[in-house]
Amino acid sequence: MTWRADILTLFPDMFPGPLGFSLAGRALEEGVWSLGVHDLRDFGRGRHRAVDDTPFGGGAGMVLRADVVAEALDSIEADGRPVIYPTPRGARLTQAQSREFASGDGVVVLCGRFEGVDERVLERRNVVQISLGDFVLSGGEIPAYALLDSCVRLLPGVMGSELSDAEESFGDGLLEYPHYTKPASWDGMDVPDILLSGHHAAIAAWRHEQACLVTQARRPDLWAAYAEAKTNR
Repeated sequence: MTWRADILTLFPDMFPGPLGFSLAGRALEEGVWSLGVHDLRDFGRGRHRAVDDTPFGGGAGMVLRADVVAEALDSIEADGRPVIYPTPRGARLTQAQSREFASGDGVVVLCGRFEGVDERVLERRNVVQISLGDFVLSGGEIPAYALLDSCVRLLPGVMGSELSDAEESFGDGLLEYPHYTKPASWDGMDVPDILLSGHHAAIAAWRHEQACLVTQARRPDLWAAYAEAKTNR
């Protein structure tokens, strides 16, 4: 069964965008996954196809209407696929979560705009809210690119090496070790001797040590979780 993504957006021309290139684009052409793009404006109200209105309680900006979003979502045969809404209010997306989404039949992604979406439709439709990080973007389309790319690359046959995912950042709870390639000497800097030794066990140990060091330095939160999980094994 083909893994399917459906996108609800006010800017359908933004897709497939970056998803039409590289690994995701090739997999799309080969039918490993499929993409449906749906214009929220098609479900707008009145002569001007309005999709938003002013927030109750006052405040700046506009809010996407619950009835419009609900009708748009109901027009898609989700077939049990999770409905995902990228928002700064969501839980931070993790590699484990992307792997979980990739293991299913696909996803439906609701791309918000303005001040967001009426909370009632998010609750009524059991929408999963995710965030890329602690910053704000103009809409959900760019997070949708990131979410779908993180999932598609995990589909069977998309990545060149079956070991790639396991060795990447977050694969085992650590950030990835540094990489080097030719030339062996560049700008007064040499590749670490261990990588030229041919001793695979020693190289693996060095890479693990480097992954630990970079995780401790850059993501102490990940390091604490990794250390706790290791202690509890």
